[in-house]
Amino acid sequence: MESAEALADLLRRIDGRGYKAYKELSGRSYELGSASLHVDTVQGDPFAAPSRMRLRVPRERAAVPASLTEGRIRRIAFEDFVARAVRDAIRRETRGHRGSGKSGRVGIDAGAESILERTAARVTDDFVEVRLEVGLPAAGRRVLGREAEEILQDELPAIAEAALHMPALSESEARRHVETAENHAALQTQLPAHGLVAFVADGSILPRESGASDRPAPDLAVPFVSPAELRVTLELPNPLPSPDGAPRDEVSGLGVPEGVTLIVGGGYHGKSTLLRAIERGVYPHVPGDGRELVATRSSAVKVRAEDGRVVAGCDIAAFISDLPASLGTTRDTRCFSTADASGSTSQAASLAEALEVGARLLLLDEDTSAANFMVRDARMQALVHPDREPITPFVDRVRELHDTLGVSTVLVMGGSGDYFDVADTVIEMHAYEPRDVTKAAKRIAVDAPSQRRRAERALPLAAPRGRAPLASSLDPRRGRREIRIDAIGTHALRFGTDEIDLRGVEQLVDPSQTRAIGLILAQARAWMGDGVGVHALLDRIESFLDGEGLDALGDRPEHLARPRRHEIAAALNRLRTLRVQPL
Repeated sequence: MESAEALADLLRRIDGRGYKAYKELSGRSYELGSASLHVDTVQGDPFAAPSRMRLRVPRERAAVPASLTEGRIRRIAFEDFVARAVRDAIRRETRGHRGSGKSGRVGIDAGAESILERTAARVTDDFVEVRLEVGLPAAGRRVLGREAEEILQDELPAIAEAALHMPALSESEARRHVETAENHAALQTQLPAHGLVAFVADGSILPRESGASDRPAPDLAVPFVSPAELRVTLELPNPLPSPDGAPRDEVSGLGVPEGVTLIVGGGYHGKSTLLRAIERGVYPHVPGDGRELVATRSSAVKVRAEDGRVVAGCDIAAFISDLPASLGTTRDTRCFSTADASGSTSQAASLAEALEVGARLLLLDEDTSAANFMVRDARMQALVHPDREPITPFVDRVRELHDTLGVSTVLVMGGSGDYFDVADTVIEMHAYEPRDVTKAAKRIAVDAPSQRRRAERALPLAAPRGRAPLASSLDPRRGRREIRIDAIGTHALRFGTDEIDLRGVEQLVDPSQTRAIGLILAQARAWMGDGVGVHALLDRIESFLDGEGLDALGDRPEHLARPRRHEIAAALNRLRTLRVQPL
């Protein structure tokens, strides 16, 4: 470990030289007061990806209470909190851009509304560490040594003092952060015992700023109030303040039961808002988000139509059978492949793929579904005979999914009352307020039958046949060039020569999850072999991540967040080079 004076001498010596002189910093470590600086890599020029550095403070000196990191959930949440605190400190303590290209920029991967396992911060029994990107400053391509000295010897130590030490790092805020994540996990754990698939606490704020923002919408801050018929009370490991000031160790709210649940109501009354809160309830949320006490079973998968997506050897026969290939012939939909799926075939494939990797809760919205996949009314049945219709409408399968496979469904439906016949629970949203209208919907189903609509089931429902991916079809190289894996925002992934379109994967919430998926797919080739199905492959991936952590995915781990198995599988299934063998 070198001294701060040695760092200052080096920067002054290379001041004004060509940019590559910064390479002398690479691999060195320096004592900067209470923190140490570790320079892992140095960028080749000011326009390249910023240099990678770590700030580390001994755990004893940071004075982090052991209670904040006890257990996996608390440790992950505290690391998430530290990364956010460092991001705030960067905004306060640095001057930002100065010089050419990325000069002077300091950054950390800190996330948005969801609390995720990520690599930007590490907290062990020995130290607290954060991983930064630092743009070493230059004028043109000449070293600005004095500017670099200001960044490395003034600004970075100030960041460490503000965000890696107690009490500057607020213990009360940190405790609130980790307890929020722990409460969410406790709610998730209680759902099966209560026969629930999701829970939305009274007082939650569900509306978001916009379709492009996950932040709460202040002008629609309507506190959620559960209907009495569906209200349940769950326990909390960390008490919350109540209106009278006394701590409360339980919370009431809407319990969404297992089975088939419809969310109905007029346009703009909050149907999709409630569904979106449920789909994001697989993750804990930061304090102040409004959805801190919204919890959904971890196996929930949002499914939608995706015109044009690729499908590789998927068994969609439960939903679509006997597709015409040409006059007088049909295509086998137990092993269906296409480079350009229609709305209905894409939705059928996404459903089958979700079931294949263990989904036990399906989330669908009428607005993002293929109309002909969801229902065919009596008049259309009369005009187009079922013998000429390959689609088994979802309305005729949703009941079977639960009764035969144990898979529940929550469905936003505003245009078809045919689902009343198969629903267990019907929730009407009115001005963002939920009402239990199950009895009224069932009475309507009896008093006003669906005009002689006939159920359409070509085959009995069965779990989709498994598939084994071929390792040779997952190649992250670009021809003879080196491996190329890049996240393009949250919903696109460049993997070798392919660009995976993830816009239809709505429970992917962070670009760092997308980046991690790319590295996981590259590494997964080693776990593939004869007869290793998608489900077994995902089990191996999860076991690896549980044991080795995200750091084991590559030599540049500072911008990774852990994805769920369902989003990893979704990316794999949308890889255009993917080839599979049926099991």
